[in-house]
Amino acid sequence: MSLHVIVGAGPVGSATARLLTARGEEVRVLSRRGTGPNGVAADATDAEALARHAEGAVALYNCAGPAYHRWPTDWPPLGAALLHAAETSGAVLVTTGNLYGYGAVDGPITENLPMRPNSVKGEVRARLWADALAAHEAGRIRTAEVRGSDYLGAGTLSSFSALVLPKVLAGKRAPAPADPDAPHSWTYVGDVARTLVAVAADERAWGRAWHVPTAPAMSLRRLATRAAELAGAPAARVTTMPGFVLRLAGIFTADARELVEVQYQLRRPFALDSAAATAAFGIEPTPTDDALRETIEGLVRYTPESKGSLT
Repeated sequence: MSLHVIVGAGPVGSATARLLTARGEEVRVLSRRGTGPNGVAADATDAEALARHAEGAVALYNCAGPAYHRWPTDWPPLGAALLHAAETSGAVLVTTGNLYGYGAVDGPITENLPMRPNSVKGEVRARLWADALAAHEAGRIRTAEVRGSDYLGAGTLSSFSALVLPKVLAGKRAPAPADPDAPHSWTYVGDVARTLVAVAADERAWGRAWHVPTAPAMSLRRLATRAAELAGAPAARVTTMPGFVLRLAGIFTADARELVEVQYQLRRPFALDSAAATAAFGIEPTPTDDALRETIEGLVRYTPESKGSLT
């Protein structure tokens, strides 16, 4: 039994903890409130405290998720603390990343694309990876990054789960700040966890980024249609929200304001190529229907006013 330390008790951190626990590993999940499996209350931006919690660990998983509007202020100290903890403990640092650092891409998004962020949030994520990779190449730490697209799964938060799915389950029209017919990749959190654990265990995987095995891209409209079918809800009605409506909403809510700069991900094809990870680790993506069922079950469980039963 080896010690694995997970920073963040959200959907990815919790899924990773459950996977490792099922394999008989010792798991410690750090979060401010100490929630999650084997949770410990800790401030992960405190570099020395994080290093103490990581002492003796074989792997340190960065599954943290600062508030969307606080990325520029919260990620830098957290990233620095994680590097310090990885260096002092000797644990391999595996970070849960995303696709923001690539910026707008024409064609499939592969791991060998350069970091060309076109948003503040993309710049933050690109810098975190650049710092970690530099420390790896200098021999100070061992690290890798695992990147996925918008998440599906219980408790996940995305434009689909927050804006579209609740309306679909309630039989209402669902306006979305997107081209509802553009192909888009949806990554299941359970597959993120499986990839994180596989990368942490394989030293040949370190020093680079990996894309989480992800099912073929599916448009927002098709995803909503399938969700309605699985939930026994009325036919989905997804419409396009004009850009000015989102900007107007941004005056009043931070989440809407933060979506404005990443509209390129939703209003044009955004398809992830994850063939490399499947070839390297033998991980096949979870079928979208299965990921959708879990997403729906999670949403219905926490929002009693939502209606619909899974078939």
